[in-house]
Amino acid sequence: MANKTLTMLQIRRILQLLNAGLSQRKIAKTLSISRNTVQDYCLKFIKSRLTHDELLALDDHALNEILSSGRAARLKDDRYENLSPHLAHYLKELNRTGVTRLLLWKEYCQQQTDPYSYQQFCLHLNNHQMIHTAVMHFEHSPGGKAEIDFAGKKLCYVDKHSGEVIECPVLVCVLVFSGYTYVEALANGSMVQVVAALNGCMEYFGGVPLHVVSDNMKQIVKCSNRYEPTFTELIDQWSLHYNTTFLATRVRKPRDKATVEKAVDIAYKRIYAPLRDIIFHSLDQLNEAIRPCLETHNRTLMQKKDHSRYDLLIQEREVLKSLPALPFELKYAVPAKVQKNYHVTLGQDWHHYSVPFKFIGKKVKIVYDTDVVEVYDGLTRIACHKRNYSKHTYSTVDTHMPNNHLKHLESRGWNEAYFLEKAEAVGENFTKVITQIINSRHFTEQTYNACLGLIRLKDKYGIARLEAASQRALLGYSITYRSISNILVNGTDQQLLLSDMASPIPPHDNIRGPQNYN
Repeated sequence: MANKTLTMLQIRRILQLLNAGLSQRKIAKTLSISRNTVQDYCLKFIKSRLTHDELLALDDHALNEILSSGRAARLKDDRYENLSPHLAHYLKELNRTGVTRLLLWKEYCQQQTDPYSYQQFCLHLNNHQMIHTAVMHFEHSPGGKAEIDFAGKKLCYVDKHSGEVIECPVLVCVLVFSGYTYVEALANGSMVQVVAALNGCMEYFGGVPLHVVSDNMKQIVKCSNRYEPTFTELIDQWSLHYNTTFLATRVRKPRDKATVEKAVDIAYKRIYAPLRDIIFHSLDQLNEAIRPCLETHNRTLMQKKDHSRYDLLIQEREVLKSLPALPFELKYAVPAKVQKNYHVTLGQDWHHYSVPFKFIGKKVKIVYDTDVVEVYDGLTRIACHKRNYSKHTYSTVDTHMPNNHLKHLESRGWNEAYFLEKAEAVGENFTKVITQIINSRHFTEQTYNACLGLIRLKDKYGIARLEAASQRALLGYSITYRSISNILVNGTDQQLLLSDMASPIPPHDNIRGPQNYN
């Protein structure tokens, strides 16, 4: 017990007992410490040249400085002086495959004449690691960040029909301020699935944070860079839709997203573990089972705190950005060249969509989703079609065609119904004329040119005259394009019909009628 360092409370108690006039032996017995230790501290008090009251009046730091001033300095150990410059290198070597502390210690022993033992070597190595891997505490603002990451371990379900065990990647998202967590199992790790999960995540949070932080997963980051990472076009579209910004962490720096890393670890304990013995038969069943576990986790009080993550979310929702009216729908973009037939081809369906013919030969961009196909020339949309999944077929808008193609298309679309519809717009008599002309031939196609000519007379003479000419023509025996054209050219349609003229014989009682000849 000699020369044992005492606590400051014991030292002050020795001073008080000395003031009370107790002997060193009595003090040692009272405090249950060695008499040699008491004697050693009494010598230090004498060397300080201060009275006992003056020593008691000092604070702990000043009193410790006085008592330590006479302490002999420890002899420096040359072995540590030789080891310390290499500790950082040894820690770096431990990250390499197959390198162990034992191997490093053996190499160290070969280089030193008086090396440390293996236990001391590991002790200094661990101390150096602890000092140089200090963590920093950050204060996060509400609504500032959300972090996302894939869990290292997957969940699974069993296909009912094949019995195959299908593994599902699990996406974990967390709001950094509140720690409110969202977990969803995905069918696969494709961009389509990730975007759908992000939509569900924002809906679950009830708002959108300023930034979304991810590692350099290939679905999100196209080109990793510490200062200016490049994101995929689809994730840029998603960010624009939700009015947020994606950020990428440094490569192989998991502490840049420490919150979600911790959330993944908690998910293993509070979601994976409770579900470990349950067999699911679909992805929907799996996600339905995840949701109650997730709710329980978010509403459980955090350790040594009187609130839960959900309680903090209520505060955070006040500053989260509002959700858009509709969730983001995944759009794809592919380049294309306008062919000579003024169509572009969507290779996924092998369907052809028209664009205005003036863009023939130009390179354009096709942007499409499950319902709509849009064609852009730079930033200008030049065509929009409803998506058609029929292979090797065409979707053509008439206004995209040249005039001569429109006329040809019009001729290909002629039929009896077409001409009768046009005739009804003129009048009843003209409809009768068209009907008689169509019925005058066994093959109705032979009458289409005559019908077309009659309809075009409307543009030259007007609807009223054409209807009047039709009425006069119906009184004749033969109705043709030429007969009606002659009526209009000669102006006969503007003359009164015989039925409209006054009778040449005035009515009289003496004039007999048909009834007199029965």
